[in-house]
Amino acid sequence: MRDSGSVLAEYEASYFMASTDTTETLSKFAKSNGARFPMLSDRNGKAAKAFGAFNVLGFAKRWTFYVDDSGTIVKIDKEVSPRTAGEQLSKNLDLLGFPRKK
Repeated sequence: MRDSGSVLAEYEASYFMASTDTTETLSKFAKSNGARFPMLSDRNGKAAKAFGAFNVLGFAKRWTFYVDDSGTIVKIDKEVSPRTAGEQLSKNLDLLGFPRKK
């Protein structure tokens, strides 16, 4: 996601990352990678479990949830790859009708 910031900046969309890492780990990650987006710590995995995004090894799955203006999840991408994330984000945002900034 940190590498997809320029793609996401083209859209009228808000985004954040949720992780089961501690806030300290997320802070270090943000600083070392120059991340400029909110990062949420789901330390106990409660949110990941509620969304079905928790695997049997105790890790959150790398999924992207697309949520419309009304708060409805309109798509869950369960095949996220860091290599193609920016391209896939743009494709999905366009297909779902998220407007680009003017």
